[in-house]
Amino acid sequence: MSEFYIGIMSGTSLDGVDIAFCEINNESFKLLCSASYPFDKRLKNEILSAINKPVTLKIVGELDTRLGKMYADCIESFIAKSEIDKNTIMAIGLHGQTLWHEPDSKHPFSMQLGNANVITAKTGICVVSDFRQKDIALGGQGAPFAPAFHQFLFSKLNANVAVLNIGGMANLSILGDTVTGYDTGCGNVLMDYWVSQKNGLSYDKDGEWAKSGLVNEDLLKQMLQEPYFLKEAPKSTGRELFNGKWLKKQLENFAKRNANTVYMKSRDTQATLLELTIRSIANEVKKSMAELLIVCGGGGRNVYLMKRLKDELAGVEVVLSDEVGVSSEFMEAMAFAWLAHERIHKKCVKISSVTGASKDSILGAIYE
Repeated sequence: MSEFYIGIMSGTSLDGVDIAFCEINNESFKLLCSASYPFDKRLKNEILSAINKPVTLKIVGELDTRLGKMYADCIESFIAKSEIDKNTIMAIGLHGQTLWHEPDSKHPFSMQLGNANVITAKTGICVVSDFRQKDIALGGQGAPFAPAFHQFLFSKLNANVAVLNIGGMANLSILGDTVTGYDTGCGNVLMDYWVSQKNGLSYDKDGEWAKSGLVNEDLLKQMLQEPYFLKEAPKSTGRELFNGKWLKKQLENFAKRNANTVYMKSRDTQATLLELTIRSIANEVKKSMAELLIVCGGGGRNVYLMKRLKDELAGVEVVLSDEVGVSSEFMEAMAFAWLAHERIHKKCVKISSVTGASKDSILGAIYE
C-alpha cells in the first residue's frame, strides 16, 4: 500500500532547501511534486561562522531552533502552494543541516541541526530525523546514506551502475548484489568558496570562470596528495576538512615551493579546483566496473564540470539522473523521504557495507 512522505534536505553548499513530496511503497517510489527555497542569508553566514570559528553553546542551541523554524516555514509554504492535504502525509524525513561530521575522532559523532520538535509543533506532522547517530554508534561513518536509496531506485537497470551525487561534497554509490559507496571528497564546496571570495558570487554558473582559467597541474598534484583522497573506504567527509583554511594552506605551501614561478591568476585557481573535483571523482569511478554513471546534485547543472567529467571517463556512459526518470535536483530530498518510510515501518537500512558499521540497523528517531 502506498503512503505519502515529505523529504527535506539542505546540503553542505547551504544554497537552498529542497523539498520533495513522494508516494512510496515497498516496491516503488514516485516524486509527485517538489520545490526549492532560498536559504536565509543571515542564517547561512552564521552557520558558516559557527563551523569555522569558536562558538558558544548558546549559539548552537539558537541555530538549532532557527533552522527548525526555517524548515517548518518552507514546509508550510510548500504544502499550501502544492495544495497537499496534511492529513495524507505519513511523515517528514528531515536530514537537518550538518554543522560538523567527525566519525573518525576518539569520540565519533555527526551533528545535524534543525530542531524536529519545532517542525512537528509548527506543522502538526510527524517528523523522522537524527538518521546518522545509530550507524556511528555501531562503528560506521554515518554517511553517505544515499547509496541505499540509489540501490532501491536503480539496481534493476541492466548495466553495471554507479551513482554520483555532486553537492558541497561528492559521494559515489556502486550498485550490485552488495552496495558500496563513500564520499570521494570535495564537490562544489571549494569552487563556491573561491568564487565567493574573489568575485562575490555564490557559485560559478556553468563553470564559465573555471573554463576561462588554466589548470595548474603541479598544484593539482599537490592537492591530490591530501590523505583523505588516498584513504580506503569506508570514509566520509565535509566542511570540517575541505574549507577555506584547507585551500589557504594548499596555496601557501605551493607558493613556498614555487617562489620563482609565474603568478597564478584567480581564475587559474578556480580551474584547478574544478579539476580537483573531476580527478578525485574519476579516480574512484575508474576503480569500479561501472559502465553507466548516473549523476545528480547541483554539480550536474555545471555544464563545464559535466563536460570535463565525460572527457575524463571516456569509457563510461555519463548521464544525469533525469535521463533515467529520476530528478537530479531533488534526489537527496527524495532519499530522506524514503528513509522516513523505512523508519516508520521499522526496516533495517542495508547500509553497513557502505559505512562500515558492524550491522545494518533501523535508522532515525520519530517525533510524533
